[in-house]
Amino acid sequence: MHWLLQEFEDTHKLAEALDRLGIPYSWHKVVPFVGDLIPEPDIPITDAVVMFGSYTLWRYAKARGYRPGIFRLRPFVHEKSWQPFLLNGADALFLTIRDFPEQLADDGRSWFIRPVDDSKEEPGNVKATDEILRMAENVIALKEDEIPNGSLRHDTLLMLTEPVRILKEWRLWAINGTIVTWSLYKEGSRVVYRHEIDEDALQFAQEMVDRNAGYSPAYVLDICRTGQGLKLLETNCINAAGFYAANLVKLASAVDGLGKTEATPEDD
Repeated sequence: MHWLLQEFEDTHKLAEALDRLGIPYSWHKVVPFVGDLIPEPDIPITDAVVMFGSYTLWRYAKARGYRPGIFRLRPFVHEKSWQPFLLNGADALFLTIRDFPEQLADDGRSWFIRPVDDSKEEPGNVKATDEILRMAENVIALKEDEIPNGSLRHDTLLMLTEPVRILKEWRLWAINGTIVTWSLYKEGSRVVYRHEIDEDALQFAQEMVDRNAGYSPAYVLDICRTGQGLKLLETNCINAAGFYAANLVKLASAVDGLGKTEATPEDD
């Protein structure tokens, strides 16, 4: 496959792995708000192209007919096979931005909040209610046509859950139904990037992949250890997720081996 890379620190690390594997790639900048690439790719075969960079590249990949291009995902919270294993998935509150002023009480509590769609409009994080309401007010104050692609919109659906104390957090990469690499990225409140994982956590992640076979040919799982055991935090688009301390040679080799992949429902 040919790899199209948007310039970021992480993609430069990925390029080093591609160099080691002898896999061709090219560098491109993205025109803000428009989404065109500079320079324009010169690729005669569109069914063996993959892109890594910002999530908004999916629009370019779709317009050009690149496959696999970007591996877009269905919202993980709607996957029934995973719901019993989600962190606070059973008692989640789902609201659009426009719902917040009327339906979210400013009671001083804190929430873990993230978009339901894998769109990167807002990273998952803990916010106080007044902060969430201010965020919503700032978005609603804008007209729809004033909001750039990739930003929170009036109809963006977000999930809110009770914050839980997390002991460890890992990111794992699933390719063709198999976990190929992983990274620890948080230990307690400390951000740490180490290429390590507890054996039961690796087994749990593979079980999550096995329980939802066919979810996507390539994706990222974030899992965590809590006082109540191992939980699935979320899934992420592999093309736009940070690599942390993953083995990028293994990852690049596995992705490149996918070749042409059928479109997921969101690509249609």
